[in-house]
Amino acid sequence: MVQRLVATLLCLIGWLVPLASFSAEPCPAPPAPEAVASLVDRLVEWDDAYYRRGESAVSDDVYDQARARLETWRRCHPERVPEAPVAGHPRGDVAHPVFQTGLEKLPDAPAVGRWLSRRDDVWIQPKVDGVAVTLVYAQGELERAISRGDGVTGQEWTERVRRLPMVPSRLPEAQDAVLQGELYLRREAHVQAEAGDAGARARVIGLMARDALTDTEAAEVGLFVWEWPDGPAAMTARLEGLASLGFDTVAFTHPVDDMAGVEQWRNAWFRRPLPFATDGVVLRQASRPSGDRWKAEPPAWAVAWKHPPREGLAEVRGVEFRIGRTGRITPLLHLHPVALEGRTVRRVSAGSLARWRELDIRPGDQVVIALAGATIPRLEKVAWRTPERAIVAVPDAEAYHALSCLRATRGCEEQFLERLAWLSGSEALDLSGVGPGTWRALVEAGLVVTLLDWLTLDEDMLRRAHGIGSVRARALVATFDAARAAPFSRWLQALGAPPGIEAALPADWATLSEYERRDWASLDNMGTGRAGALAEFFAHPEVRRLASRLAAHGVTGFGG
Repeated sequence: MVQRLVATLLCLIGWLVPLASFSAEPCPAPPAPEAVASLVDRLVEWDDAYYRRGESAVSDDVYDQARARLETWRRCHPERVPEAPVAGHPRGDVAHPVFQTGLEKLPDAPAVGRWLSRRDDVWIQPKVDGVAVTLVYAQGELERAISRGDGVTGQEWTERVRRLPMVPSRLPEAQDAVLQGELYLRREAHVQAEAGDAGARARVIGLMARDALTDTEAAEVGLFVWEWPDGPAAMTARLEGLASLGFDTVAFTHPVDDMAGVEQWRNAWFRRPLPFATDGVVLRQASRPSGDRWKAEPPAWAVAWKHPPREGLAEVRGVEFRIGRTGRITPLLHLHPVALEGRTVRRVSAGSLARWRELDIRPGDQVVIALAGATIPRLEKVAWRTPERAIVAVPDAEAYHALSCLRATRGCEEQFLERLAWLSGSEALDLSGVGPGTWRALVEAGLVVTLLDWLTLDEDMLRRAHGIGSVRARALVATFDAARAAPFSRWLQALGAPPGIEAALPADWATLSEYERRDWASLDNMGTGRAGALAEFFAHPEVRRLASRLAAHGVTGFGG
């Protein structure tokens, strides 16, 4: 019996060890010394701006991600990262009577579920986005207010806090109490999902860094008490006691039994109006050690689960320049994957070539991205640049414009394919089943060199293109033949006629090709820029050759 039990235990251990190894987060490759130095310098700069001047250079999400990256490097490659390269919370010279513990931030719902499954009598609170403070009351009088600092000591904030009308200088009862809470920026119906932090924490930091506060500024700051270390042992008694002292903790502290309850409150506080900004929720086990046993480190009895980050810190892997149909060059940044609001982002547009030049983004740079409308990645700013500036091949902007690459010549591959994709799209000929992949196959097979070569392709020729068989070839021939009957206006769009062409319709090619700049300018709602673009389009030799081919195919509007 004992032998069987031992064998069973050994078997279980054999399963658990590899499972634990599998679930451990893998370490990244060792960082280059320059990367470590750049990250440390940036964190020092952000800390100095935040704690000394009350300025927030980046969002809390980006700051937390940068610091987490440094901690990961330190854990995985301690030989490359100094033990204490950045200050984080500034130290002070006033000791906390009870250490400020901080909180472990759980990464996702499964981690929260595991934590919850091992505990009873758990309560949830919003994680108010402000600055932590310790309040010491003696016989009901506010004796001292201490900033969080490093959890062991903090800065003397007593006189500043006494100026805040939302922090009671006297309790209703003459009792001793140590309270820990959050000074926050008071908001009117703040919806976190819509407004984010809106600089709330940085505003409070800035106010508390001032030597003096006006009455209006002092009234901006509220107080949320989230812990009473020397209060009653039972959570219900603590909440009742805080309510009797005039604090509204009870209104934002609720029991939860399972993940459904946690997610319900987390979602509610994320999407409903609150008087403060939040950056997640806090789960607290009702029972915890007495305050004299606390340490300045995350405890086992409380954790945080933050809201999905609205901004992400991403490293640039490469820079690609995409050339559109009209010759516009769009820089595209390829990123090391970053999770953002439940999505994995691998690419982001830098907007225009001019903006890319201004930002000078190279591989190895760190950028801040966000989701526009919760769907489209958007480049916000450069967080910092790598010291080693990689050489990037940039297209010649002068070589690409609205009338370039009407043929598949060298250097024109991308713009020409974009022209074909536009031609078959809904704004032009609307060729069913013909998309970028079809055009690429035809161009690579040498079957399409100009915008209209496809009109003369038969089934045998089409089958020479990669991925096009007999059935597909037959369907393409039918589609291409039907395109000849498209209206004249659609064909003008297919050829890439500039905006404003509709002002001259109805008309035929022969008439429009005779128009000069002044003729176009005389039309209604026609500016000089559009008039010039239209005149150049109809006078361009390649466009004229294409029009002649359409006339030969009997397309309406081009004959005569």
